[in-house]
This record gives sequence, structure tokens and C-alpha cells, in this order.
Amino acid sequence: MNKKDLSERDICTKYITPAVKLAGWDEMTQIREEVSFTKGRIIVRGKLVTRGKAKRADYVLYYKPNIPIAIVEAKDNNHCVGDAMQQALDYAVTLDIPFVFSSNGNGFVFHDRTGTGPERETTLSLAAFPSPGELWARYRAWKGLTPAAEQIVLQDYFDDGSGKTPRYYQCNAINSAVEAIAKGQDRVLLVMATGTGKTYTAFQIIWRLWKAGRKKRILFLADRNILVDQTMVNDFRPFGAAMAKLSTNTKTIERADGSKEELTVALDKKRRIDSAYEIYLGLYQAITGPEDRQKLFREFSPGFFDLIVIDECHRGSADADSAWHEILKYFSAATQIGLTATPKETEYISNIHYFGKPVYTYSLKQGIRDGFLAPYKVIKVHIDLDVEGYRPEKGQTDRDGNEIEDRLYNTKDYDRVLVIDDRTKLVAQKVSSLLKDSGDRFQKAIIFCVDEEHAARMRQALINENKDLCDENHRYVMRITGSDTEGQGELGNFIDPEARYPVLVTTSRLLSTGVDAQTCRLIALDRAVGSMTEFKQIVGRGTRVHEDSKKFYFTLMDFRGATSHFADPDFDGEPVQIYTPGKDDPITPPDAPPAADAGEDPLPPVPADDEVVVDGAPPDISIQSGGEKRHKVYVDGVGAAILTERVEYLDENGKLVTESLRDFTRKALKKRFTSLDDFLTRRLLRFLSRTRRRC
Repeated sequence: MNKKDLSERDICTKYITPAVKLAGWDEMTQIREEVSFTKGRIIVRGKLVTRGKAKRADYVLYYKPNIPIAIVEAKDNNHCVGDAMQQALDYAVTLDIPFVFSSNGNGFVFHDRTGTGPERETTLSLAAFPSPGELWARYRAWKGLTPAAEQIVLQDYFDDGSGKTPRYYQCNAINSAVEAIAKGQDRVLLVMATGTGKTYTAFQIIWRLWKAGRKKRILFLADRNILVDQTMVNDFRPFGAAMAKLSTNTKTIERADGSKEELTVALDKKRRIDSAYEIYLGLYQAITGPEDRQKLFREFSPGFFDLIVIDECHRGSADADSAWHEILKYFSAATQIGLTATPKETEYISNIHYFGKPVYTYSLKQGIRDGFLAPYKVIKVHIDLDVEGYRPEKGQTDRDGNEIEDRLYNTKDYDRVLVIDDRTKLVAQKVSSLLKDSGDRFQKAIIFCVDEEHAARMRQALINENKDLCDENHRYVMRITGSDTEGQGELGNFIDPEARYPVLVTTSRLLSTGVDAQTCRLIALDRAVGSMTEFKQIVGRGTRVHEDSKKFYFTLMDFRGATSHFADPDFDGEPVQIYTPGKDDPITPPDAPPAADAGEDPLPPVPADDEVVVDGAPPDISIQSGGEKRHKVYVDGVGAAILTERVEYLDENGKLVTESLRDFTRKALKKRFTSLDDFLTRRLLRFLSRTRRRC
């Protein structure tokens, strides 16, 4: 047998695996081969959706399950022993693995990323591969782990026996947080993009600290009832009888698998607390307030909790004047973990100042690049009233007969100070036509409005545009806002992938954060979004991938210029395409070549050999164009129309390019077809192919 004739897999089986096992690594619990750790980026080309090649490591070695410490990349014997090192180092950075090996079957090149050894890189024989104990001793010394800290760091993850394991970035976040706390850090910040499983990550952190005996009484805080309820019956369910909600209202919640479960509460009808539980979950509004009698958290002693986890901590917990901060200050002796997709950093509020720098960050851009999050298209709609402004005629009166103040009104005034119903109707018409022309009017959508009153008018306009479906079920369009009890009661159905209604939801701010709307395919913005933090949260409402319903990307429809945040250098996770239709143009984003990230090779206009088609015809979103609270002024008969025509897209270098629709379409066609004859020939061949299939 000539070693040079063996494939890479043969080299692994005959030389590398035996050498690793000989060093003392257990094949069943410590060695994993061909480990795919990303899903493969989702690439959208018109109606064709593919997944790029997933990243796959030849070997990942674990000291304990979910605690990876070494990676081995292999090449066949026609390569040098160190030829796989650069790829291995790239994987090691992503997976946060300190010890890196390359091999061709003759030996190993060992790269020590900790830098604690005399040399950064050394060559080893096959028989000299280090044992688990050797590498762990190096790791322990590098991290400065005491025996007590090591016990916590090595605490097992929760395993339900189903085979479910955390994704690589979740492991990174969990291990980083547990290690920081084991070493005495009492303020920890985790930044993870919306849709990446922050609550599951928090559960594993709490579970390990709780089981290790380091943290015995834990408080989990959120600002939405549905977040607390769903957390209790899903991710936190293994805590069982040790867990209760700080509420007086018992309720039955449906779990993700369809079963129903009654929540355990820690308060009786007189709001007396049962202190026998170990894990408490609470809505911060329910345990504090401006009056002393509302400050339920003071019924606990300041030292009662030794761990507090704050979900969506950007929503005020870092503000020194917020109710959350009052709770955190009262329990200041406890270790506090902040979870957010968007840390807030302003002159007045700073998550990083309070919690310290994040111990781990997983961004929206990285999630899209890995294929765990959905990419998105953007449709920018410019209405004449928004671009040109509106100035009333001299002596013009409003709906109530009062003279309208003579000044120039713009988007900052619309629906806040001045109401032009024709503009609201135009927005509703565009959103509705978008869904009608897609062929699927049951794609779930969120329409963000200026305030609750605007959301009510938008609901009415959408009902009138979709009268046929609203006649079948009045819940086709619903308003879900903070003061709408009936609407809030439908929130669970909206986020349930199996529930058909409601479909179109109007809101102001209630759905901008923390709502797991897996099947939301369309987000329409009809209000300004001044905060980058809130803009990222709104984008996050659509970034979850739902393969069962073939939701691999979503569309963001912008009526107020909110997507100008894309130009901010702090924004990551750019859209795959930005399109602005003109007055007589379809609002269908034309097929554009997929954009590559800056510094990467351009993606081909047709799927490459290593891509997998996941959806040949996703729903195509397209439409045919056609201080003292101030009293709103309602103006009738003004009219509104689509004004501008512009296409914006990201080129292969990640730069935003702007040009006319006609020029954009011509360039896109030239990239795909060499001549008019080529275009006609390929169209004819496609037609004949479809005809044969039908026959």
C-alpha cells in the first residue's frame, strides 16, 4: 500500500485517528470527526434559494462534552504535514479552541494559541500527540483556574437525552460566561443577535452554575409576560419544581410540542412570596413601580439571590433612572448577567459601563454568514408627501373645521401631529398588494406604526384592502399594542407557526423586541426609527429561519427612511439587496447577483457545485405600483403617490451602489446573457423543458 495513493479520509482512518486514540483520547466521548459547525450561508437569487457549503472540521477534541480544546485538520500524503494549518487556525478562532493541529499522516504540526509554551508552533511525531490531561493542564494554567474554579468550569451541561447539542456559538457564550463567573467576575454581558437562542444559552449557564452549587437562588427578569411564560414551559422546563413565577395569576401555557402546562406561581392572592423556590422568573413591571407598595422585590432580603439574569438588558436596565436599575442596585451583591442583541451605548445609558465589555459577541452578520439567520431584501418606498413635504393652503381647515397651522409638514409630523388618511391608505394598499401578488396572502407580517392610534387606523386601512379574507376571519388583521387586551391575547397565535391567524399585525413598539416570530416574512416600517438599537431589534423580528415553512429570507419594507441606518458603520448584517421603485415601476426587487462580504470573492450568478438548493420558488414578494400631548390634525383630500425611482444594492466589495432602475436591469441582464440571441435561446430552452415536464 502506497501512502501517497491514499485519500484524505484514508489518512485519517489509518494514521491520525489511531495516533489520537493512542494518546488517551476516548473515541466515544472526546473525539468527533467531520464536525459541521455552520449551516451554510443562505444565498438568494430571485426565486432560487440555496445554501452554501457548511464549514466542517476534520476533528474536534473535547476534554468533556461541549468543552472543545483541540482541533485537527488533515490533508492527504501528497501535502506537507503543515499544509492544513491555516484552515485549522481559521476554524479554531471561530470555535474558540486553543490547541491546533495539522497532519498529512506522517506526523503533526502543533500550534499553541495560548502562547504559554516556549514555541508557538512545533512538529510532532505520530506517537507524540499530547494526551487530554496534558492539553487541559496547559489550558488550566493559561486561564489561571483554581481548583474551585475548575470544578465549576467542568460542570456538565444539561442533556435531555434527545441528542440536542448547543450550536458552536452557544457553547462559546456559555463557556465564556461560566468561566468568567468561576473566576470571580460579578458583572457579565453577552451580546447575541436576535434569533440565536439567548434564552437557551441563559438556561445552560444557570443550570451549570446551579448544579455546581456556585449559585443557589436565581432570578430571571424579562419585560414581556409572554417571554417569561414561554421560557418557563420550554427552555427552563428542566428546573421543574424548583422554579416559580413571581405572579399571583396562574395560567395554562401551550408548549412548543403542543402539550399544555400550568405555571407555578410564587405569590398568593395577598402578594405574599413563597421563598422555598430556587429559580424565580419575573416581569420587572410586576415586582416594582413608583410607589413603595409596588416594590415587591423588597420583600426579599438584599442577599437572597446570588445570580440575576436580565433578558434584553438594553431596554433600560443600564439606565440609572430605570426601574430595572433599582432592582439591580438592591441586589448588588448578586452576580448579574445581561443578555442583549444590541447593547445600548449613549451619553446617558451604557450597558458596557455597567456590565463591562461583552465576554462573548455573536453578531447578526456572523449569523447570516453562518446560515443560522435569514438574510433579507429591502424595499424603500418614497411617497411624494414625505419627499416634498406638505404645506396647507391659506385658510385650509381640518376635519373638525379648525384652521391648519401654516407651515411645512414632513415625516416627523405625519401621524404624530398631522394625519393624512390618504397616506395611510396608500401604505396599506402597497403592503396588501405586495402579499396579493406574491401568491401567498397568509405570509405573516408586522407593520410598525407611529403610535397606538396610528396602528388602529392602519388596521382599518388594511381591513378595507383585504375585505375578502377579513370576511372569512376577522382576525386576519389585528392590532397588537400595550393597551389592547384582545390584541395581546392573540400574540401567542401570531408567533405560533401552526396558527393561521392573525396574519397582518399592526403595532407601535410592543413587537419591536423579544418576540419569537419565526414565520414572519414581511416587516413594514411606517414610523421613524431613530435608535440604532431599536432598528436592529426590529430587523431581528424577521431573521429566524423556519425550514418547515420554507422561510429562508424576509423582506423589509421601509416607508419612512429608517433603513438609512444601513449606512451607519455600527450596523452589521447588511441586506442582500435594497430596491427603491419609481412611480410607474413594480416594487419587485429585480434579480440581482448575490452580494459578497467585503474582502471575499464575488458569489456566482448561478449556484456553484457546492451549494444545495433548499427552495426553488419561495414566496415572491412583489406588487404593482399604482411635553403636553398635542391634538392630532386630520386632513382629508390631500392624496399621496409613489414618487422616486432608484435601486440600491451592495456590490462584491460590500459598497452601496445607487443607479437608475433601467441601468441596473440592463447590467444584471448583461451579466447573465452574452447577447440577445443567448437570452432568447435560453428562454426557449427553459420553456421547452417545462413543457416536457408537464407532458
